[in-house]
Amino acid sequence: MIQSLRFPVLIPVPDQRPSALSRVLPVALPLFLMGVCAAGARVEDAPTLPFAIGEKLTYEVRVPKIGKVGKGTMWIEGPATVRGTSTFLLRFNSNIQVAFVKGVSRSSSWFDPVRRASLRFSKHERNPLSSQDEAVEMFPEEKRWSDAKGQRGTSPGDSPLDELSFMYFIRTLPLTPGAVHTFDRHFDAARNPVTIRMIRREMIPTPMGEIRAFLVEMRVRDPRHYKGEGLIRIHLTDDACRLPARIESTMPVVGTAILEIASANTRCALK
Repeated sequence: MIQSLRFPVLIPVPDQRPSALSRVLPVALPLFLMGVCAAGARVEDAPTLPFAIGEKLTYEVRVPKIGKVGKGTMWIEGPATVRGTSTFLLRFNSNIQVAFVKGVSRSSSWFDPVRRASLRFSKHERNPLSSQDEAVEMFPEEKRWSDAKGQRGTSPGDSPLDELSFMYFIRTLPLTPGAVHTFDRHFDAARNPVTIRMIRREMIPTPMGEIRAFLVEMRVRDPRHYKGEGLIRIHLTDDACRLPARIESTMPVVGTAILEIASANTRCALK
């Protein structure tokens, strides 16, 4: 997923011509480019959020100098119950192909909208050079997590987030130019801190036309995908819904992958 989720300065990239395969890989990788209520709370009890069940966003995936290489979809299902708690089921899928090279990524996050915390996360990735399957259970009250491979660890707080739910959490922050927020909320303490920098308002072109947006940068530690710190640049729509209209992820050596919003089923009108 959401590839600052690592992300107006891009990570320097060596001056070289990456192959078509190396340019495609960032899209298949995760973007990222992400406890006062007792179990059993209902999603209806959640405070007002800029997103809701039923929201669905589609994206065109592009790689510079190559063009369109695939598509992505981000949507919310639910409510879904996890250990007695009603959650939003957040989903993000992407599919890319250049010639005979294909990449697939599937992420799901069970997000408690009352506590604004993740309770479960899963990810499936496949591309010619790597594969990954992840299934994590998070226990906010106990500040711990465990996964299907038997790994476990402590969470730094009682409102943990994963790489997908962080993308939604960013949408709840005030859009104040120049503001910087630092969070120790990734469920895996080794991935903290996550730094969110609010940059500026600007108009951006998309397949849906020009959109008034707010540029946000997200930086997060990610040894697996970024060999250190990852940077994601996210343009949120400058309206009540804060939709991620453009997501740009830059990785060392590999290059840049860009997702641009192509359609939106949401309670807000884009401006």
